[in-house]
Amino acid sequence: MTYRPVVDHVAVSTPLDPFSAVLFVAAFFAAAMLAARRPAYGLCALLLATPIAFAHDLAATTITLPKCVLLGVLLGLTTYAGVAGALRRRPAPLLLGALAFYILATALTILGAAHPAAVIRETLKWVEYAAVFAAAYCCYTLDPDDAALVAAAAATGIIVSLSALVQEIAGAPSGLYVGAAIVPRIAGLLEGPNQLSAYCTIAVATLGAWALVRRTALLDVALGLVVFADILTFSRAGIASLPIVVAIVVLWAGRRTWPALRPAMLGAVAGVAGAVWWAIYAHTPGILRVSLASSAYAGGVGNRDELWGAALRMWRDYSLFGVGAGNFELDLPEYGVYGVRTHANSWYLQSLAEGGLVLFCATVAMVAASIGAFLEKPLLARLRAQSPWVVAALAASVALALHQIVDDFVFYPKVGGAWFLLLGIAAAANARE
Repeated sequence: MTYRPVVDHVAVSTPLDPFSAVLFVAAFFAAAMLAARRPAYGLCALLLATPIAFAHDLAATTITLPKCVLLGVLLGLTTYAGVAGALRRRPAPLLLGALAFYILATALTILGAAHPAAVIRETLKWVEYAAVFAAAYCCYTLDPDDAALVAAAAATGIIVSLSALVQEIAGAPSGLYVGAAIVPRIAGLLEGPNQLSAYCTIAVATLGAWALVRRTALLDVALGLVVFADILTFSRAGIASLPIVVAIVVLWAGRRTWPALRPAMLGAVAGVAGAVWWAIYAHTPGILRVSLASSAYAGGVGNRDELWGAALRMWRDYSLFGVGAGNFELDLPEYGVYGVRTHANSWYLQSLAEGGLVLFCATVAMVAASIGAFLEKPLLARLRAQSPWVVAALAASVALALHQIVDDFVFYPKVGGAWFLLLGIAAAANARE
């Protein structure tokens, strides 16, 4: 048997079959009963299901495990009278307002869209994010069981990390091509290595903040594995996000940070050792990707220079409402980029291209709300009095805001869902202060 560092995955439509339909229905009712019995259990189910799509197509839509669990949790929450009223407490209105603005701006892009179905899909995706935020907020408000939620977050981090690390042996979905050498870039349950790196940023922020308050063996293992997997994605911006997360956690906790983050440091050492091994294997330090030059092989998803150029040309032609949400990848051939179907590799440029100035303003508002909701003056004193959930949300939001200058992660529900779950929990924790 020949080792293949990269195993190409072909996207194949999987129609809904009776067995899968039964599983989806079972997940829906199980989530509803869990949430009705204890909202914290429903929230744990959401945390565990988010990175596991199990996607199947039905007519013009896709049914996934996270969607079924989300609908079940929302149904379970209806058994609690007046729970929606909690959404009026700060900072929920700020975040919900930003989400409403983004949904409206996305929907308005249908005015000039050549592919209106894509606009509807993207609009509904953001409606789903709003529902995720509301469900997480209400669940935590009703049942703030931190121990159960941290355990679920740690277990999910371990599952995602192991699913990625095994690809070092079984073959990854993409790789770095250096002469005759091919170095795998792991992704696991996520769509690609950059998406995994963004998910790891959210996980490290969450697990790192809680390691300082409620350290357990499960949490230590999760934190080490997540950092280990993150480095082996070879995502430059993703790896650069880790110091940002650590800096905010250190600002919150002070000197007591370092002993608690020892598992993360061990994971980083293991990741660097793995990267060095691959550099030796490829006979070049080039795989460490210090250079910002475009890759000679982009895996069929184009290079940032051509994608960014196309995005700016689209914005120039459709400056107010853009070419339509979800239309960027479909319109690329009209702007001189052939054989490529992907996003713009920048959330901000993607919003300019697909939604013009209106959606770009909504994007900036969403970023500002995700950070501003957890900042109050005096900053340092207030931060150190906050829940670990608030610190985690602040760290993840700052890191993702910067990372998405060169990537677009809200395009992917596994990453966007994880982010809005954290924002919902943190907003509820902040409201309890």
